[in-house]
Amino acid sequence: MKLTTAGESHGKALVGILEGLPAHLKINFDEIDYFLALRQSGYGRGARQKLERDKVEFLAGVRNGETLGSPVCFSVTNIDHSNWEEIMGAKEADLSLRTVTKVRPGHADLTGLIKYGQEDARNILERSSARETAIRVAAGSICRQLLKVLGVEISGYVKEICGVKDEAGHSFEELKRAKEQPLFMLDEKVQQRAIQKIDEIKAEGDTAGGKIVVVAKGLKRGFGSCMTYEDKLDGKLCGALMSVQAIKGVEVGLGMEVASRKGSEVHDEIYFDQDFKRKTNRAGGIEGGMSNGEEIVLTCAMKPIPTLMKGLATVDYLTHEPRRADTERSDVCAVPACEIILESVVATVLCGEVLHRLGGDTMEEVIKRYHELS
Repeated sequence: MKLTTAGESHGKALVGILEGLPAHLKINFDEIDYFLALRQSGYGRGARQKLERDKVEFLAGVRNGETLGSPVCFSVTNIDHSNWEEIMGAKEADLSLRTVTKVRPGHADLTGLIKYGQEDARNILERSSARETAIRVAAGSICRQLLKVLGVEISGYVKEICGVKDEAGHSFEELKRAKEQPLFMLDEKVQQRAIQKIDEIKAEGDTAGGKIVVVAKGLKRGFGSCMTYEDKLDGKLCGALMSVQAIKGVEVGLGMEVASRKGSEVHDEIYFDQDFKRKTNRAGGIEGGMSNGEEIVLTCAMKPIPTLMKGLATVDYLTHEPRRADTERSDVCAVPACEIILESVVATVLCGEVLHRLGGDTMEEVIKRYHELS
C-alpha cells in the first residue's frame, strides 16, 4: 500500500491517493469526518480552526460505499482558500502580497529557501505547514477502518504538556475517555494544571509542546521482519511518526529508559498458557523488528510550535538585516491535535504492513488470511 499526498496550506484543497487497498472495504464517511473534527479540537488551538470545517470528499476508487480495488483518491477542501485566491493562484498570483522573508527559527523557511532557490518563504511554508496533516488523518481513518475489521484498534492520550506530566499508567479501555477531554489527558487534576500552563504561555506570546502516547491493540505477531533492516516494524513506525511536523523524538515501550535499567528490568519474560505470552510489555509490543502480539506502545515528543506571536530573533533573507521573525496565524498548543495525527499515521503504517504480508485483492481474502495466522 502506498499513500501520496499533495496540497498547500492555503491552496484549494489537500489531496490524498491510497494505492493497494483491497476491494469491498466498507467506508464509514462519518467516522472519517469525526477524526478530522478531532484534529481541529483541543485547548490552545488558533483562529484557523474556526474558519475550516474539514470534511472528506472521495474523488475515485469508491462506489456505493465500498472500495473498488483501484487507487482511492480523496480530498479535504481548504475553505480559507477563498481569502487567498489572489495570493495562491496557480495561473496568476500577486507575489507581492503576504511575502515571508523574515525567516522563522524552527521552521523549514530558511533551509527551504536555499534548497529550492526561492526568495519568498511562502513557497516553502505552504507545503511544510502542519495543515498537510489533515489529509493524513483522512487516510489514516480509512486504514483504521480496515484494521478494525481484523480486530486491531488504535487509541492514545496526551501524557505531558510543557512539563506538566501524567505519571500514571492507563489501560487501553481507559484511553477511550481521552477524546472527551479538552487536552486529551486522563488525569483531570493534571489536565487543569496543564490548561493553566497554556494560559500563562499564551499571555507571554509563547507556545507549548508535549508528549503523546499511541497504543495499538490486537495486532497479531510477526508483522515486520528481523531479516532485513528496512522491514523492521519499529523502524517504519518511528520513521513515519518522525515525519509528522514538530515531532522530535519517538520511543517504543520503555524507550530511552532502557539505558538506565538492568537487563532483568527491561526484557519481558515469557510463559505459556494455551499460547506464548509475556508477563510485562516493556518492549512495547515489538521485538527484533516484529510485532510480538502485545500492545504496541509508542511515545512521541512534540516540540512547541515555532511560530511565536512575539517573534524570535532572525534576519531578513533578502537584506540580511536583523529582524523579528514573521508571524503566521498559529496555535499556542496543538498537542491534542497531534495525538489524532499520530494515531492516523500508526494506522496507515500498520495497515500497509498487514496488506504487505497477507496480500489479497478483496477484504474477504485479507480477513481469511489474517485469521489463519497463529
